[in-house]
Amino acid sequence: MNVLSLFDGISCGQIALERVGIKVDQYFASEIDKNAIKVTQKNYPNTKQLGSVVDISADDLPNIDLLIGGSPCQGFSFSGQQLNFNDERSKLFFEYVRLLKETKPKYYLLENVVMKREYQDIISDYLGVKPIKINSALVSAQSRNRLYWTNIPHVKQPKDKGILLKDIAEKFIESRTSNDDYIRGKIKQLLGDSKYINNFKFKWDKERRILVTRPDGLKIQRIGRIAFEDNKAEIITVSTQPTVAYRKVTTLEAARLQTVPDYYFDGLELSDSAIYKQLGNGWTVDVIAHIFRNINEKI
Repeated sequence: MNVLSLFDGISCGQIALERVGIKVDQYFASEIDKNAIKVTQKNYPNTKQLGSVVDISADDLPNIDLLIGGSPCQGFSFSGQQLNFNDERSKLFFEYVRLLKETKPKYYLLENVVMKREYQDIISDYLGVKPIKINSALVSAQSRNRLYWTNIPHVKQPKDKGILLKDIAEKFIESRTSNDDYIRGKIKQLLGDSKYINNFKFKWDKERRILVTRPDGLKIQRIGRIAFEDNKAEIITVSTQPTVAYRKVTTLEAARLQTVPDYYFDGLELSDSAIYKQLGNGWTVDVIAHIFRNINEKI
């Protein structure tokens, strides 16, 4: 099949296709991040990079069998300003819609964050399907809820593989403790020199994440689930803040949380922060592979 991947990032879609054994004839990628392109071309040198999505026309492409993409989510995310379609990045969703109409693929897939129902319904109206919500926790060691709009048939929830932090950890993770003072001490180490270090508000939420709030009510950060061996890591973010409370995951662990191959960044001169960013912007590969398994190979 011929594949067009918009907002391709580090080509997690290409990993997923390979993982389920679907043969790709030509893979066209729209991406403008230089580091992301570098990672993709290192692993999949035959990828045809097309640049910005706004410059792509179906007239310049062969028949496209599968259109995929995860349009920028900053305007929809509950953790952002929720500017919805007024956000310049989230407006790029309409470029996905444009190319869906122009290329008329047999199959399509769009991924995005969990968002307000009103935004979700707008996307559903444009695409003609309702999303399925899948938590990456079912196939990986992280909790990461995402919405997937697709016309690929018979997509159901993946079976829980039961993968925990201890299964992907590169280093020892401290054992469970019920001593809140001990945990507070660990959080203070991570908050470093914050002027609020000695008087932040601290509480657990229902998913055993730690919420840390400044005395004026503003949130410092949402610290992910405590890194107990029998827990899941919280969502990988593109920030420099730690995603687990005892220590930051390593870049190798971050790749494993996204079910990206261990070798994927080998030989590339990228900083750790650049790798975290690329993984945070990417997909959980095994979720995408689960969806792709329902593709009829007879295109």
